[in-house]
Amino acid sequence: MPEPSSAAVRPAPTGVIHDIGYQRYEGPRLGRRHVFGALYLHGLRTTFGFGRSAKAKIFPWLVVGIVTLVAVALAAVRSQIGEVVATYAQFADAMSWLVIFFVAVAAPELVSRDLRSGVLPLYFSRPLPRTDYALAKLLALVTALWLLLGGPQLVMFLGAAFTTKDGMRGVWNELLDLLPGLLYAGLWAVVFASIGLLVASLTGKRAFAAGGVVAVFLMTTPIVGVLSILPSQAANELAGLASPSTLVQGVGIWSLGDLLVEGDPGEMMIGGFGPVYALAAVLLVAGATALLLVRYRKVAS
Repeated sequence: MPEPSSAAVRPAPTGVIHDIGYQRYEGPRLGRRHVFGALYLHGLRTTFGFGRSAKAKIFPWLVVGIVTLVAVALAAVRSQIGEVVATYAQFADAMSWLVIFFVAVAAPELVSRDLRSGVLPLYFSRPLPRTDYALAKLLALVTALWLLLGGPQLVMFLGAAFTTKDGMRGVWNELLDLLPGLLYAGLWAVVFASIGLLVASLTGKRAFAAGGVVAVFLMTTPIVGVLSILPSQAANELAGLASPSTLVQGVGIWSLGDLLVEGDPGEMMIGGFGPVYALAAVLLVAGATALLLVRYRKVAS
């Protein structure tokens, strides 16, 4: 009879389990609220380049430096001449063009990187609903934009408070001027963040996302110019609805009045359409946020 081959008599392989010290996690499980908070804080840090390379910090902090320098200059000039050069709301308007480019860089960093790297399934494998992911990113960008405009306004306030000649009464009056400016900065932040994040969420390529954000904000401006020269007063006064920037300015003119238009003869005219601008801003933010949530429901499914 033929002898059995060596393969036939080879013993079956056996596995060995090595104890290398891994233990079960027995600590507290913080749940959805803490996951949302961690994602929000991480997003806020990302917008300013924290936790990233030095190269990623250049542009955000360049913008922060410019708006802060402008605020310091306005405070210094006011302390010398004793007159208000620009109100807090006017400062926010003047810096809006920088906000556009800040959004164009920050929004893709918040969402396009995750889309491109394919990490969304890891996020949603935890107790994090899809809506929470989108809302945490949106809240982080809104906070960053509000700090970008509100921080320099605080610098202007401190400069005015320390140089006022009316004592505590002057400080109090200055505070009453500051608060509407901070609210106006919040309006800029909410409108720009909701639109910018929605556009950035449509692609995983940051360059395309940044270009799309800039295009949405800048390419709508010529439409406002065309509508403003039509031979219809109603069309002229409603022209600002065609662009996010002028839409925000229209709401500001209606709600803040002299705090925004005082000393600025070139300010746009909205006639009696202030409530229309306010309603359009609400619908724009609500619509952009709803589309953002729908976008992530589709991406994650």
